[in-house]
Amino acid sequence: MIDYFETKSQPITMAMVLKAYGIVRANKGGSGVDGMSWAELDANLQGYLYMLWNRLSSGSYYPQPVLQVEIPKKSGGTRPLGIPTLLDRIAQQVVRNHLEKQLEPLFHESSFGYRRGRSAHDAVAQSQRNCFNHDFAIDLDIKSYFDSIDHDLMMKALSHYCKDKWVLMYVERWLKADIMKEGKRVRHGIRVLRKEE
Repeated sequence: MIDYFETKSQPITMAMVLKAYGIVRANKGGSGVDGMSWAELDANLQGYLYMLWNRLSSGSYYPQPVLQVEIPKKSGGTRPLGIPTLLDRIAQQVVRNHLEKQLEPLFHESSFGYRRGRSAHDAVAQSQRNCFNHDFAIDLDIKSYFDSIDHDLMMKALSHYCKDKWVLMYVERWLKADIMKEGKRVRHGIRVLRKEE
């Protein structure tokens, strides 16, 4: 049997890619800039997943641009939504699965946002329980947070909690990925301007 950890530069197994595919496939979702549908991916599943695994495990994987679309808000107006390609979503899920094992135990019990197995209903139930023990509540909603987060600070925080170089490498590549907006490629569309700029 071949030990891929000896022949590949990154410790990513085909089993990790297959598990990630299962999760992403169950979530469905639309096509990214390449227009690949689930039917097209599933028609050559072994070939596409092998190609993705080979690139991830060799360090040669780079994400395609993210398709940006405007979706309506309930309060009026629109907000941008980034749609990665199906293969990029699977790659992101590989990293997410790995990261969750390390970071999930560090979250506060009252933290609910974007955590697996926790919903807005769980957050409301927790806040109701808290009301019996406290006479105040704190609700934070930072406007355009994901559009304005400082990527350098985020990478610094991630590297503090995760020492896996391959995770840091791929997260940085996703942060630097181009955006396709109205058919035009926008470089580093989520770039943060610093005060000195």
